[in-house]
Amino acid sequence: MQAAVDKAVATFGGIDILINNASAISLTPTDKLDMKRYDLMHSINTRGTFLCSKLCLPHLKKSKNPHILNISPPLSIFSQGVNWFAPHVGYTMAKYGMTLCAYGMSEEFAPFKIAVNTLWPRTAIATAAVVNLLGGEASIKMSRKPEIMADAAYEILTSKSDEVTGKFFMDDEVLISCNAMELSKYACVEGTRDDEMLPDYFC
Repeated sequence: MQAAVDKAVATFGGIDILINNASAISLTPTDKLDMKRYDLMHSINTRGTFLCSKLCLPHLKKSKNPHILNISPPLSIFSQGVNWFAPHVGYTMAKYGMTLCAYGMSEEFAPFKIAVNTLWPRTAIATAAVVNLLGGEASIKMSRKPEIMADAAYEILTSKSDEVTGKFFMDDEVLISCNAMELSKYACVEGTRDDEMLPDYFC
């Protein structure tokens, strides 16, 4: 990772934005989850987020509008209830680890005016994970295009870093707050209503 950061700095002259997006997933109950896969999820999701943030920090301090954005869910352990948390404890812990990084680092990095936030989709997004894990091609018809996440991320990353930090953003809320009320264009299947979308399981 240090080599990747060094190459990015050498190529572009610095680092203004870090998006911690890489993630490993296994929606597996505790007794079925082998520790090799558990370790992989925590190494990529939580450890990877922490490490990349740590390595980019010296360069982000030099930026005029530095942002870290973790693609991880809002902290809503108690409001969601244990029945939601229970089916995949190992994976949920790994994703919440990414959010906890943002929660703590937003305060830790505040003196440097580095924004640290999270972003998560309200509904399923049409990716390989949806096809493989959440119902195959049928789920794609109830999903939104990845562009909704990209557009929401753009709005966050172009905001003032000393004013917008420590937030757990949802993609649709970001766009609605920017007066982008029309979300239908993000539907994978034209004409699918918002209430027909497949909710993300963290929501």
